[in-house]
Formats: sequence, C-alpha cells, structure tokens
Amino acid sequence: MASQQSTIDYLLEQLASAGPVSAHKMFGEYGVYCDGKIVALVCDDQFFLKPTPEGRAFLADAVDEQPAYSGAKPSFRIAGERWDDAEWMAELVRVTTAALPVPKPKGKKKG
Repeated sequence: MASQQSTIDYLLEQLASAGPVSAHKMFGEYGVYCDGKIVALVCDDQFFLKPTPEGRAFLADAVDEQPAYSGAKPSFRIAGERWDDAEWMAELVRVTTAALPVPKPKGKKKG
C-alpha cells in the first residue's frame, strides 16, 4: 500500500520548523529530506527516521526499530500519535539531520 499524499503534506507541515524540508517520491513511497540530507522514509503511511546515536538519545526509552520495507535496515519508526507534536517532531529531525554526514556531490553524467 503506497503512502497517501495527505500524509506527506501533513508531515512536511509538522516538520517545517526543522529547516528546509521536502519529500520526493521514491519507488512508490517517499524520502524525506532536511538540509539536503535524506533523514526519513515514509512507507505505507508510516514515518521511519534514519537511526543515529543522537536520535536514539532524544527518543530515550521510546525507541521502536523496524525496517521501512522488506530487506531494509532497521529505522526508528515514529508512531502516528507523535506526529501531532510539531515541536517534538521538528526537534527530532533537527537532531538527526545534524548527526548525518553531508551528502557526497553527484558526479556529472557522461553523455
């Protein structure tokens, strides 16, 4: 089951204060980006955050690790009832974004 556009729109609204956030369709689901870094996946209308030690510390005892899709590495699954707390969600994404490395520049395509 693919994620609904309304789910993505709501999450982006909730994460707006985290910094420049966007979502891009990937294989029928979505990747969520902050400051140009992919920080999460939205699969089957569920939010899966990239795991980092800083994110784990922020989540404390509320860590729920599951793969976003079959064959994926475990991610932090953030329950839907937490999404309504925009300040908490934005801080979690800020903490995670800061902990992730800057993406490598893409090379030019040979043509």
